[in-house]
Amino acid sequence: MMRYKLGINTRGTNSMNFIPDSATIIQFAIATFILSITPGPDMTLFVGRALSQGRAAGFACMFGAMSGIVIHTALVALGLSALIVASPEAFFALKIFGAGYLLWLAFQAIRHGSAFKPEAEGKAERSLFKNWATGLGINLLNPKIILFFMTFLPQFVSASDPHAPGKLFFLGLMFIPLALPVTAPMVLAADGFSRLLRKSPRIARIIDWLFAGVFSAFALKILTAQAR
Repeated sequence: MMRYKLGINTRGTNSMNFIPDSATIIQFAIATFILSITPGPDMTLFVGRALSQGRAAGFACMFGAMSGIVIHTALVALGLSALIVASPEAFFALKIFGAGYLLWLAFQAIRHGSAFKPEAEGKAERSLFKNWATGLGINLLNPKIILFFMTFLPQFVSASDPHAPGKLFFLGLMFIPLALPVTAPMVLAADGFSRLLRKSPRIARIIDWLFAGVFSAFALKILTAQAR
């Protein structure tokens, strides 16, 4: 009977080997907070959509980008991101698509901008899906995020650890709830600020050009990204 109980406890302990120790989790949480407050194309998109279309659109973009984080985490844990970076052709293609996508968003900001025209009721659901897809796309097509996850996550897991893939996936998923307290208030603040901008279309138009410039700058930054 005692041997049977010990067997159950052993299996139960092994099933939790994918969770890093508390010291690693604390260090990862601090690093995630610092990285979350660092400006990037994702955050620019969240704030821009919240300003132009409201908090629902901003959150839809945010959750789309976080869906991309799940995919990046899986790619790193499975070693596929390393293959993309190791292939000059694949990495170059990713840079071109990523930069092109950001330039397209810049063009859209200037063309459609923050006119603050109420969405038609029938288009509301499709608009949220489009914003989610935009957030997903801007995340997946950013080679700097692939490089970031390839260099950031492995620092918290030993390469000799037999449970390294599980721990990498655990930490990557933990990045999402840790970043929420930083990103969500920014979306809410932008939504509140948009109410003031509705009274001043000229200022709103200036912000459109500002976001277009920021997206263009990030596009140039992506083009200069180096795999090594």
